[in-house]
Parts: sequence; structure tokens; C-alpha cells
Amino acid sequence: KMAAFPLGKLLYLGMRQISKPIAYQLKNTAKRSPFFRKYICSPPAQALHKLEMFVKFRLMGAKGHVEYAALSEEKAVEQGAEMLGELFIYATAAGYIVYEYWKGVKKEHKKESSTNEHITELQDKIMQLDNEVALLTTRIRSLEQIKKSDKTPKKIK
Repeated sequence: KMAAFPLGKLLYLGMRQISKPIAYQLKNTAKRSPFFRKYICSPPAQALHKLEMFVKFRLMGAKGHVEYAALSEEKAVEQGAEMLGELFIYATAAGYIVYEYWKGVKKEHKKESSTNEHITELQDKIMQLDNEVALLTTRIRSLEQIKKSDKTPKKIK
């Protein structure tokens, strides 16, 4: 038996390849737009930098509040745009995974529904056969009664 062609994986790779140029364009737009620079790119990059510095200083044994320099605006925008592009790629992949999951759920539901229909048909057939057996049993008893009554000796008049 031949293995099925991994069409889903091929589609996923295609979507990923298509999403890369879109992510690249998104990053470039984010770098040029003042709104994206100020509100979309910079804040997550600065927050990530702050977290990274906090963890590094704690791992080095620093206690209390430690001062460190924030990222330059250009680095923050670059890092934020990169994060935005990666987010887009991962969101595309996650969307595809969710789509495949729901497609599988729908297929499983359809299979289960078909199985339930088949079970119902078989149960109906069993009930019909039970009724036929009961009817035939009744007929056999009638015939046995008739046969018994025919075997009883008849009186001659």
C-alpha cells in the first residue's frame, strides 16, 4: 500500500513561503510609518529588552533595582518590526494548524454520523427480524395446536 502524498505539509510550506514576503513587506511598512514605529514596533521591543536585561542581571547575581540603557529608537523599531514579521509568519502557521484541526474534527464527525446511521439501520433490521421470529413462533404454535387436535381420536357416531 502506497503512503498518501503529504498534501497538507506541502500546502503548509507553500503558505509559509508566501507569508515570508508579506512579513518582509509588513516589516518595511512598519519601519517607515510613524504610527507603527511609535505604537506597534517600539513598545514590544523595549519590553523584551527590559525583560532580557532583568533576567541577565538576575542570573549574574544582581540584587535590587538595576539601571540599564533602553534600546535606541532605531534598534527598537528594527527589533519590533522583526517581531511583527515573525508574528505574522507564526500566526499564518497557527491559522493553518487550526484549519487542519477543524477539518479533521469535521471529517471525524461525518464518519461518526455515518457509523451511527449504520448502527440505527442495523437495530431497525434486528427489530424487524425479532418481529418476524415472534410471528413465525406464533404460527408454529398454532400449527402444533392444530396438529394435536387432529391426532386426538375421533368418535364414531
